[in-house]
Amino acid sequence: MSRVSTYLNFSRNTEEAFNFYKSVFGGQFSGEKISRFKDFPPHDGMPHLADEDKDLVMHVELPILGGHILMGSDAPESFGFKMNFGNNVQICLEPDTRSETKNLFELLSEGGKVTMKLQDMFWGSYYGSCFDKFGVQWMFNCNEKLK
Repeated sequence: MSRVSTYLNFSRNTEEAFNFYKSVFGGQFSGEKISRFKDFPPHDGMPHLADEDKDLVMHVELPILGGHILMGSDAPESFGFKMNFGNNVQICLEPDTRSETKNLFELLSEGGKVTMKLQDMFWGSYYGSCFDKFGVQWMFNCNEKLK
């Protein structure tokens, strides 16, 4: 089922931030756990994972109001991220189909900048990201499998 969520990146304190949001909104993390970088196998193109980054947050989800999902991850500099306030918020679209994902991606990235082309990812989704022509960051994550 399609959904839209807000994705937040932090330098190294995602867990602290999401525990705060959990205290504000209540509820539990989806899957009742926080996924860490060390929980995922290395894959092609993945930067070397420094020991000090292994326990950082790879992904966390917290349902908040009206079915909205707040998601987040740490963005360590060792992975090439340079965090600035303003580049740490993205709108995450999760369309039902790959064709809808591709269409939305093409429309929103037109005149903007593709930061990761749409591709199959190690977590099993069809994923990509871009800035639109107004500087808004978008993430696309489709779980429809190829037939």
